[in-house]
Amino acid sequence: MRSYLILGMCILFLFQYFVQIDWLQVVVVSLSLVAFLFSARHASPMIRLLGIIMMSAGMVIQWNKGTGINGIGDGIFLTLPLISLIVLVPLISIPLKHGGWFRSISLFLHNLMHQPRKLYAGITGTLFLVTPILNLGSIRIMNDFLEDLKLPSTLSAKGYIVGFSTATIWSPYFASVSLILYYLNVPFKEFLFYGFGFSLFMLLTGNVMFYFWEKRHPLQIAHSSKVPLEKEQRSHLFKLVLFVTSLMSTCLLIEHITGWSMIVIVCLMSLLIPFLFGLFSRVWKGMLPFLKDYRDRTVSMVNNEIVLFMSAGMLAFALKGTEAMNGVSLFLNGLASQSFFLVAAAIILIVFSLTYVGIHQIAVVGALAMQLNGPDLGMSNNALAMILLLSWAISTAVSPFSGLNLMVSRFVRLSGNQVGLRMNGIYLLAITFIGIAIISFIQ
Repeated sequence: MRSYLILGMCILFLFQYFVQIDWLQVVVVSLSLVAFLFSARHASPMIRLLGIIMMSAGMVIQWNKGTGINGIGDGIFLTLPLISLIVLVPLISIPLKHGGWFRSISLFLHNLMHQPRKLYAGITGTLFLVTPILNLGSIRIMNDFLEDLKLPSTLSAKGYIVGFSTATIWSPYFASVSLILYYLNVPFKEFLFYGFGFSLFMLLTGNVMFYFWEKRHPLQIAHSSKVPLEKEQRSHLFKLVLFVTSLMSTCLLIEHITGWSMIVIVCLMSLLIPFLFGLFSRVWKGMLPFLKDYRDRTVSMVNNEIVLFMSAGMLAFALKGTEAMNGVSLFLNGLASQSFFLVAAAIILIVFSLTYVGIHQIAVVGALAMQLNGPDLGMSNNALAMILLLSWAISTAVSPFSGLNLMVSRFVRLSGNQVGLRMNGIYLLAITFIGIAIISFIQ
């Protein structure tokens, strides 16, 4: 029942996006509150506490601003694009699972076991390819591929963080990109060149740094004999690259033609892709188990995400225009008059500090994205988006409360601080300083 409630909320939001009916928005917001309460009941204790605190704080702040129930409703409605993205995007993985493409990736990686540097490149490259559409599911799938190989924790921790973090910079299927571009009113087609180029830079930097690290700390990995990839498996790898490329190109084309929000386009594509796959391949019966698993397990397991994202989004919306955020704006404007590097470093430090103690990226970065304006800081909105996305990527990797850090820590059996700071601290510091230099050139 909870799954149908959440799915119904997302579908009604998409319908409301196009029809713009006042009473329907009230219905959608009401369903959202019910979904939040149900999800909070089934969320983990810590997430439930954080969610209730942020949601309550957001409502109180919004009420004190004098906007009343309407303001609170607007704040909740503003989080629905992100919630819909999180709920619906996993549908895209159904054709990949049914087609057996993941098995081909597994064999490809197993054949690199005798060469740690190539294996690392294979892990990060594969995550670079599939994470943009599978989100955290890509880490789970990658770990399933490699779990029986007993890889060194350092290799896994470095590879998972580097490979995953590249997608947070450019993929429209990620909350970070969709949220920031949405709030800054930056079209994805204008941003793609910068975001994708920077993600390639991050991937290259991570591999170069691992090359020199592995030369100083040689890894010994037990491996079995190589199994040549058959023609069908090579075909699956090619089809995967073609699938991701076609998906992104289609989203860009739709945005160019219609002017719709990229978040809405991604949600619509998430619904359409499995339908088209079943229609043209005529494998409806084979897809039913995956669809049932999505309904019963995937949707039911997004309790933590719904609680965190909805409450953090509400808090971010409420903070807009408050004395505290106006003070932040004045502070950053003052720094901008002195140095681009100072204002960029200050934004990254603010996001890092607040997220490291448990405040979600959506609340911190969302509040900054809604409050700040690139030209006021002496930069373009594209440059501001890049700084906020870099902040998001760094905080996601380092914060022991982030979903990425928690998942990787569990898989490699290390603490969150070991995964974020000890294993990847130098890499994250490098992309921070080099990234600011690159962004200063772009702006």
